[in-house]
Amino acid sequence: MSLHIEAAPGQVASTVLITGDPLRAKYYAETWLEDAVCYTQVRGMLGYTGTYRGKPISIQGTGIGMPSTALYLHELIHSYEVKCIMRLGTCGAIQQSLQLSDLVLATEAFGDSWAAGMFMPAGAKSSRPSAHMVALAEWAAAPLNIELKKGAAFSTDLFYSEDIHRYDQLVTQGVLGVDMETYLLYAMTAYYQVKSIALLTVSDNILTGIAAPVAAREKPGDAMIRLALTIAFSMD
Repeated sequence: MSLHIEAAPGQVASTVLITGDPLRAKYYAETWLEDAVCYTQVRGMLGYTGTYRGKPISIQGTGIGMPSTALYLHELIHSYEVKCIMRLGTCGAIQQSLQLSDLVLATEAFGDSWAAGMFMPAGAKSSRPSAHMVALAEWAAAPLNIELKKGAAFSTDLFYSEDIHRYDQLVTQGVLGVDMETYLLYAMTAYYQVKSIALLTVSDNILTGIAAPVAAREKPGDAMIRLALTIAFSMD
């Protein structure tokens, strides 16, 4: 048991899917896993372990933002010896071409977080997922008929801003979307040599103003979870 996860030793699988919204973790576990058991409810941040096609998988809520995510990543890695972490999140698109429910595979992440910088080499400007995980995602997506939008994400500590030109440069650079966690996930897992990847469903487009309703953000389309579980099942 750790300070914020009340699971006993052995209750958390070596592969964990993380999501900011604990209710999304609950929905995924109860809908997609067999024999799912809730191993933690500390501060309402739900975590579950079950099986997918016989393979143990855990799904853990982390809350919003990089500091909160860092807390759960640290405990999953150090207290429960997790070896692979996949983020299933949402993002605000900053490219006109991206539509609601498009699935982004973040192949690189930039951000404005001091916390993430603590885990990055001096001079590094971005963090990246495990190359092996990216290859697995590409391999798994094809037979599932899932189209992946591959590119960079930008993670911010500040959801709201008065600067109307805040993302102009990122748009020009081709960054696909904005979230609040991926930059930290990639930096921290690389530092601790844990495999990771982030899959992000587009929940709104910051440029066009279109946005999915709350219920759709809590329970995004099946493509993201189907792909993540296929990846998890295929891993050694």
